[in-house]
Amino acid sequence: MEPLIQGLTVIILLLVLLSLGVWIGVGLIACGVATIIFFTTTNPGTVLGGVAWDSMSSWTLTALPLFIWMGEILNRTRLSEDMFSGLAPWLQGLPGRLLHVNVIGCGIFAAVSGSSAATAATIGRISLPELASRGYDERLSIGSLAGSGTLGLLIPPSIIMIVYGVAAQVSIGRLFVAGVLPGILLMGLFSGYIMLWALMNPQRMPAKGARIAWGERIRKIKLLVPVVLLIVATMGSIYGGVATATEAAALGVAGALIIAAVSGSLTRESFFLSLRSALQTDCMLLLILFGAAYLTKAMSYSGLPGAIAAWIVTLGLNVYLFIAVLLVFYIILGCFLDGISMVVLTTSVLLPTVKAFGIDPVWFGIFLVLVVEMAQVTPPVGMNLFVIQGFTGKNIFDIAMMAFPFFLLMVIGTAIITVYPSIALFLVGKMY
Repeated sequence: MEPLIQGLTVIILLLVLLSLGVWIGVGLIACGVATIIFFTTTNPGTVLGGVAWDSMSSWTLTALPLFIWMGEILNRTRLSEDMFSGLAPWLQGLPGRLLHVNVIGCGIFAAVSGSSAATAATIGRISLPELASRGYDERLSIGSLAGSGTLGLLIPPSIIMIVYGVAAQVSIGRLFVAGVLPGILLMGLFSGYIMLWALMNPQRMPAKGARIAWGERIRKIKLLVPVVLLIVATMGSIYGGVATATEAAALGVAGALIIAAVSGSLTRESFFLSLRSALQTDCMLLLILFGAAYLTKAMSYSGLPGAIAAWIVTLGLNVYLFIAVLLVFYIILGCFLDGISMVVLTTSVLLPTVKAFGIDPVWFGIFLVLVVEMAQVTPPVGMNLFVIQGFTGKNIFDIAMMAFPFFLLMVIGTAIITVYPSIALFLVGKMY
C-alpha cells in the first residue's frame, strides 16, 4: 500500500504543478524534493548536486544540441522546396500521386532533422499550399502531413532516441540503427493507406497532369543531392562505424552550414537566429532531463520503482499483454505530456520490469519512440497538431480527426514490431 500512496502522491503533485503552469523541469524537481522529504531520511540538497553533475556531464548528451542546431539551420534553407520539386515528377504514376510527397519528404527530412515538429513544419509549409492549389483532398493532405511528420522521431537522428539512450544507458548508435527498418515500415503503411484511399475515392482525386519526360525527371532529381549527401555524412558515418553519434552530429552541423551557404540563406542574422533557437530548445530539454533524473533518484531512495516492477510481475502478464498495457498507458499519457517528458518520466521506473520480461532495451527504445509518435497527433498537447494549426488555421481537434487514420497505422506498426521484433533488431545484429 505504501508504494501506491507514494506513486499517487507524486502523480497528483506533478499534475497540480503542471496545471498551475509551472515549467515541467521545475515541477519534476519539486516532486523529487517532496518525495525525499516525505518518504526518505535523505537530505534533498545532498542529492541535488550529484544528480545535477551526473545528468549534465554525459559526453553522449552533446549530440543533442548539435542535432537540434542542425535542424534549426536547415529550417532556414530552401531544402524542403527543392525536395518537393525533386520528388514530385517521380510520384505521378502512383495512386495518390503527390500526396506521397508528404510521406517521402518527411521521411527524408527526418533523416537530417531529428525533430517531429521541425519535420512537419518544414515539409508542410511547402507541400500543403502546392497540394491545395492542385485540388488534392484537404483532409488527407493535412492528415498525412500530421502522421508523416512523426517520422522525425523514428528515423534517425532522433532527439527522442538520444534522450532515451542517455536515460536508459543504451548505445545511441544501436538505437539509430534499430530505427531504420521500423521507419521504412511506417512509411510503407502510410503510403499504402494513401494508395488504397485514392483507389477507393477516384472522384476526390484531381485529374492527372501531363506526363513528365524522363529527361525532366532526371534533371529534377539533382535537387535531392544536398540532402542525400547530408544523410550520408551523418547517418552513413554512424552506420559505417566511422563516427560516434556526437561526431556525426558535428558533421551534420557542418554539412547544414554548407547547404545554407550554397543556397544563399546563410547570413549573419540567420546564423545567430538558428543558434539562439537551438540554445533555447536545448536549455528546455536539459532542464527536463535534470528534473527527471532528480525525481528518478528520489524515487530510487524511496524504493518505488522496484516496488512497481515487483507488483507488475506478480500480475502474471505475458509479454504481449504487458506491451498492450504499456501501449494503452502511453497513449493516455501522451494526451497530457510531451514526448520527452513521457520518456524521461517513465524510463527508469519501467526499465527494471522491461528487463524482467526479457525485452531488449534497444527494442523497447523503438517501442517508446513509436508511442511518443502517437502522442504527437493526440489532443490536447499533440505537438504536430499545434504546428499544423499554426499555418492552416484549422481547429486542433479537426486536425486530430484528419490524422486519426495515421494514428491507427502507428498502432498497427507497433503491433507488427511487437510480433516481429527482428524488424527493429535485425540491422543492429548485423552492425554491432
